[in-house]
Amino acid sequence: MLKLLIVDDEQIEREGLLAIIKDGFPDVIFEQARNGKAAVEVVSHFQPDLILMDIKMPIMNGLEAVERIVDDYPDMRFIMVTAYDTFDYARKAIKLGVKDYLLKPSKISEIRDTVGRVLRQIEEEREERQTQHQVKRTLDRIMPLVEADVVTQLLFDHVHEIHLDEMIHLLGGSDTSEAFVLLVQAGAGAATDQLYAGVKQKLRQMGNGWAGAMTGRYLPIIVFLESQKSFRAQAVSIVHELLALPQLSGTTDCIIGVGNARQSLDDIRYSYHEALLAAAAGRHQQLQQLKPFARHRFYADKAAESEREGVEYAGKQLEKQLTEYVRLGQWTAAEAAIYPLADRYEASGMDVHQAEQRVLETLWIVFRGLLELGVETELPYYDFQIHRYSELRTETECLLLRMRKDAEEQLSRAQPDAIAEVKQYIIANSHLDISLETIAKQAGLSPFYMSKMFKEQVGIGYIDFLTDCRVERAKALMGDADRSLKEIAYEVGYHDPNYFSKVFKKICGASPTDYRKALLGK
Repeated sequence: MLKLLIVDDEQIEREGLLAIIKDGFPDVIFEQARNGKAAVEVVSHFQPDLILMDIKMPIMNGLEAVERIVDDYPDMRFIMVTAYDTFDYARKAIKLGVKDYLLKPSKISEIRDTVGRVLRQIEEEREERQTQHQVKRTLDRIMPLVEADVVTQLLFDHVHEIHLDEMIHLLGGSDTSEAFVLLVQAGAGAATDQLYAGVKQKLRQMGNGWAGAMTGRYLPIIVFLESQKSFRAQAVSIVHELLALPQLSGTTDCIIGVGNARQSLDDIRYSYHEALLAAAAGRHQQLQQLKPFARHRFYADKAAESEREGVEYAGKQLEKQLTEYVRLGQWTAAEAAIYPLADRYEASGMDVHQAEQRVLETLWIVFRGLLELGVETELPYYDFQIHRYSELRTETECLLLRMRKDAEEQLSRAQPDAIAEVKQYIIANSHLDISLETIAKQAGLSPFYMSKMFKEQVGIGYIDFLTDCRVERAKALMGDADRSLKEIAYEVGYHDPNYFSKVFKKICGASPTDYRKALLGK
C-alpha cells in the first residue's frame, strides 16, 4: 500500500487535504507533520512514498526539508503546496526532484488529479523496479547456464546464427574481444562438482572469464585480456588464483594448460586446442618426473621447447584426419594413420626420444577428439622412458587400443533414439530455462557429444530448435488480444521482453507488435 505524508504548519490545512485525498484514495496510508523539521523526523520511521510539502513554515521551510530528505531518500516523491508561485521557487523545486505543486487555494478536483497522477507514477516506478529486480534475479540464475552454452559453442565450433551474438552480449562480452583459453585438468581424486563450483565463483569475483561445461576432469575457461596487463602476466595471475583454491591447492596432480591469445572469439577454439596440448605436455612431464615441471604450462613454451629439440607438431592435415576419424568412430583408419609413424621416423634416422614425443602428440589429438565427444579416458603417455623403436610401437598400440575401447564402451550406451527424446523434451519444456547440460543429462550424453549429434541428426542446433519452439508458441498466444506481449514473452520462456523482441524479429522478419497487428487484422 502507498503511504503519504502531509506537511503544513496549519492543522486546518492538513486536515482539509487529508479529507480530500482520503476520500479519493481510501487505500492510501496517511501521516502528518506540522513543519519541515518534524517532517524529517517522521520520514525516518514512516518511509512515505509521497510527501505533500508546504513551502512556508516556521523552524524549517519546505524546500529546506526536501533538501534534507532527498539526501537520504533520493527515490521519495514530493508535491509542493504553496501560495508562492514564483519562477525561483519552481526552478529550485524542479532541481530537487519535486514532481508537481499545488497552489493555495486549489479545487478539490485539481488536488485529486495531481495527487492521483503522481501516485500512478510511483506505482509504475515501483512495478518497473520489481520487474527489473525479477529480471536480475532470473539472469543471475540463468547466467551460469548461458555461460557454459556460449563456451561450448565457441570452443567446439557449434555456432548458432540466431543466439550466439545475443548470448555473448548478455554476458557482457563482444565477439571482437581478445581472449585466450585456460584448461584445468583436475587430479584423479578431485571432486569435480566442487572444483567446478569453486572455479565459477572465483571467475565471478575476478569478472574477466567464462567457464564452460566440465567433461570428465577437464574444465575449459575463456579469459579476456585486460588492456593494462600483458598476456603472460594476466595468465600467470589467474593461474595462481585458481591453484590457490581449496579444490586444487591440496593436490599436486592438477595441471593448467594455457593457450595463446587470439584477436577475436571467432578463433578462440584454436587457443583451446593449444591449451589442451600444453596441459597434456605438462601432465606428461609430471608423470615422467621430468625436470623442470610445474602445475601450469604455456603452449608457447612447449612449442619453443619442441622447436629446440627438433620435434615438430603433427601436420594440420593429419590432425584434421584424426579428428574426423575419432568423431565418426573410424578407428581402423585412425590406426592406419598412426601406426606407420614409428616406421617412418626410424627410417629417417630420427632419435627415438624425438620420435616418442612426436607420436605422443599425435595421440593427444585423438585424446582431444574423445574429450570433445564426452568420452572419459586417461591421458595417453608412456609408462616408462622409451629406448627402442620396438617399445615405441608396442606402447603406442596399447595406448590407442585403450582409448578405442573406452570410446566404444561409453558411446555405445547412448540410445539410438536419444535425440528424438531430446526433441520431445525441448518441445514440452521450451518455456523453462533449458541449458545444454540439462538436455545432455536428459539424453544421458556429454554436452559436447549431444550438441554435435543434435545438429547432425536434426539439421539445426539445439538452441535454434528451442528458439523455434518458443517463437511458434508465442505466435499462437498472440491471437489472444487480452494477453500483453510482455506476458507472452515471459510465458514462452524469455525473461527480457526486449531480447524476445529481437529474437522474434530475426526469425519472423517483423517485430512482435507488427506481427500481432497483422494477425489480429486478419
